[in-house]
Amino acid sequence: MTFSSLVEAIGDGDALTISGFIIGICFGIFAQRSRFCLRSAVIETFHGKFGVKLAVWLLAFSAAIVLTQIFIIAQLLDVSTARQLATRGTLSGALIGGVIFGIGMMLSRGCASRLLILSGSGNLRSLFCVLVFAITAQASLNGILAPIRNGISNAWTIEGGSARNLLDIFHVGNTTALIFGLVWLVGGIGFAIHAKMLKKFIFFGFGAGAMVACAWLVTYQISLQSFDVVPIKAISFTGPCADVLMYFLTPSEKPWTFDLTLVPGVLLGSLIASVYSREFKLEGFKDELSILRYGLGAVCLGFGGMLAGGCAVGAGVSGAAVFALTAWVTLFAIWASAGLTDYMIDRN
Repeated sequence: MTFSSLVEAIGDGDALTISGFIIGICFGIFAQRSRFCLRSAVIETFHGKFGVKLAVWLLAFSAAIVLTQIFIIAQLLDVSTARQLATRGTLSGALIGGVIFGIGMMLSRGCASRLLILSGSGNLRSLFCVLVFAITAQASLNGILAPIRNGISNAWTIEGGSARNLLDIFHVGNTTALIFGLVWLVGGIGFAIHAKMLKKFIFFGFGAGAMVACAWLVTYQISLQSFDVVPIKAISFTGPCADVLMYFLTPSEKPWTFDLTLVPGVLLGSLIASVYSREFKLEGFKDELSILRYGLGAVCLGFGGMLAGGCAVGAGVSGAAVFALTAWVTLFAIWASAGLTDYMIDRN
């Protein structure tokens, strides 16, 4: 069934809702089975190990870039109207938000996506962090933390369009972007071979990144068939987690959307994968101090992710795949601050 026939049969709203749920399930399965985790990749890199965790992250990262650029070159996808490129952005928010997010990622022992995956696998510490993360994200969007976020965001802004598109800034095309992604893909495969990774981990790592590209493709194709304005988007967790929280906490007659079904889809996918692999296990906190650490980390994740306009996946993979300047600034900031935090807290 084509996108046009699907939308005609069930409507654009239901098509987006179902797509978000299916992509979420697939991402949850791929991420759980591959152990996809930016925090682990950062630790391996700054410890000079360059092992399995880094290989998995590079495979997912490069897969998202390569497939997204292939879709664009094949004229199946146009990301020019995507929020990460078309609207006014904030470099101060990307930089400072990325730093705060990186700190939170190390304190809570996982980024937003990893915490969701672990929650679906029975980790109650991660579930606690997801709830605190969602509450903080919502407070940063429309609540008590919104004035602080706005103040930082407005310090250094950048116009949408070519000013936010790295391909336009460097005067290169999508073919160059594809080659760039292929180089990283070869690097990821090289690290995987060096680490003697099983083929299934290579497959699942690539699959996690492929879901990002699929999200871009699906939302765009549905938007072409809709009479209403349908935002083109990929996988992100900061805004969607906050939306899911508010959907269940406040009376709402709003229909389910791509974002609202993405999050429960990821949880279900992780649950399915963990049960199938016999890795589902209920885990809690060991002591009071760990609660403080995880809670503070989750607050940093929520505020940093909302300030930066995306999490480690939303900005670091989805935004990077379309070469949004602010997304790359966020990604570099996350890596740098996470590595420094690891050195100061866990290695010092």
